[in-house]
Amino acid sequence: MRKIVPLRELKDYVGQDLGCSEWLRIDQARIDAFAEVSDDRQFVHVDPERAGKTFFGSTIAHGFLTLSLLTHLTSDLGVVPEGMTMGINYGFDKVRFLQPVKVNDEIRACSKLLDVTEKQTGHVLLKSAVTIEIRGETRPALVAEWLGLVVTS
Repeated sequence: MRKIVPLRELKDYVGQDLGCSEWLRIDQARIDAFAEVSDDRQFVHVDPERAGKTFFGSTIAHGFLTLSLLTHLTSDLGVVPEGMTMGINYGFDKVRFLQPVKVNDEIRACSKLLDVTEKQTGHVLLKSAVTIEIRGETRPALVAEWLGLVVTS
């Protein structure tokens, strides 16, 4: 659940776990759709027969598909200041793809606030550690340090 707090209280949440999203199943239709929009049609993503003969044993999601789902998966997580009018993706300090997401795996995002920096009046940079977990696996699919610029009124 996303928390809305006074700006002066944001730093109180640094170091705190901000929760995990619901699980999301990654099916072949989603992988195929991402292959089309990204023009990345490598067989390991879109050819179940050939991919099944690799050490993966099935097709796998694109790493960038998993990364692109951060926005959706974290939409209800985190802490933001009162009066927020807009959030802007500011980039990443770190992204690592640790394990592939296989077709029909379920993933979720878990987040922890790492830093809060006021860039200028009304602009606050939030740095979060985000982990994409795969249901039933011990290693995560992805870990990232994600930067978001929050604009307040």
